[in-house]
Amino acid sequence: MKAIIISIGNELLIGETLNTNAHWMASELTKIGVVVLEIRTIQDEENEILETLKLAQQKVDIVLITGGLGPTKDDITKHTLAHYFNDTLHLNKEVLTYIKERFKKLNYPFNKLNENQALVPSTCTVLKNNWGTAPGMWFEHANKVVVSMPGVPYEMKGIMQQSVLPKLQQKYKLPYLLNISVLTQGIGESSLAERIEDWETNLPSTIKLAYLPSFGKVRLRLSATGYDLNAIKEQIDAEISKLRPLLNDYFVAIDNLLSVEEAIGKKLTAQKLTIAVAESCTIGTISKKIAEVPGASNYFKGGIVAYAKEMKQQLLNVSATTIKKYSVVSEQVAEEMAKGIQKKMKTDYAIATTGNAGPTTDETDETVGVVYIALATPTASNVTKFNFGQPREKVIENASNKALELLKKEIYKND
Repeated sequence: MKAIIISIGNELLIGETLNTNAHWMASELTKIGVVVLEIRTIQDEENEILETLKLAQQKVDIVLITGGLGPTKDDITKHTLAHYFNDTLHLNKEVLTYIKERFKKLNYPFNKLNENQALVPSTCTVLKNNWGTAPGMWFEHANKVVVSMPGVPYEMKGIMQQSVLPKLQQKYKLPYLLNISVLTQGIGESSLAERIEDWETNLPSTIKLAYLPSFGKVRLRLSATGYDLNAIKEQIDAEISKLRPLLNDYFVAIDNLLSVEEAIGKKLTAQKLTIAVAESCTIGTISKKIAEVPGASNYFKGGIVAYAKEMKQQLLNVSATTIKKYSVVSEQVAEEMAKGIQKKMKTDYAIATTGNAGPTTDETDETVGVVYIALATPTASNVTKFNFGQPREKVIENASNKALELLKKEIYKND
């Protein structure tokens, strides 16, 4: 089965709102074996909706729509769908009762606009929205399905999980579409492709491989389709077992189950060790990545963003003489930052970064993109110089990922 996702809203087209709905919906549809053929974002305008819906139904079996179901005049999706299906809107008493009870419970005033939320096309199946007031609507025509849902992400997700996905699985005999990813870090896409070339050449024709690069990381996604889930999983697992030895230290995790930050947290927790971070050019990104892992308080004591040289001196005890002699972007300053935060927070490990993220180079001779990453361990410290190029966002993300990669290698080196 194939699907098209239509996102309605001018706010999406002008860049005011990020379209996270389509990304999530595509992922969930893929999990149940529905192939997403297109994702389209269109204006909240009747002719545009009608034309897009007509073309979509000609191409696929399933059309999922989000947006345009609010109570105000600029939300026209419901009226347009009634027009498209030659239908009229009627007041659904069950929906109306639910909305009134919800407003009463929340102590919100109820008015005519809110009552309009209970108007739905007469031929649709109403999908209850337990997270808001606009119900979802399920239409069937010529054995094809059109579903309209609110654009509010948590409302859409609730309706999808509670109603839409189960109903699609009941209506259609769907194959399993299994995607298993192998996450690598510290190796570029072309180098990785060269390293695993023979393995890739000998992949069975039933397994598709995709390279998904991001800052400092490459995800290898293996995909297979079939009606026997165990069989396709065994086939992919067999190929991953051949792949693992080829990756060596570049391997991070399988199927996104364990990110670099999670792997670090798992090891530090098991060994009852702690970490602190001192950042300059990475502006708190490393601390954020570490702290986002549930349970990080067990091992992460904290971080300091010492951007100005005065803060490096005052908060991390970096020597003014060192800064004057070598500049703030130097091996020596990075090492003193790491040792300073390690001592200040009394941790086993510490990471420090200093560099030129750009666009200017400030008080240093180093070029934009140069970053020094220091790692202090319970017994020693070391500093590595990198050049991550441009632009600024790439430097910050790559430096943060590389720092975590160096820490992971250090704490796992005896495994």
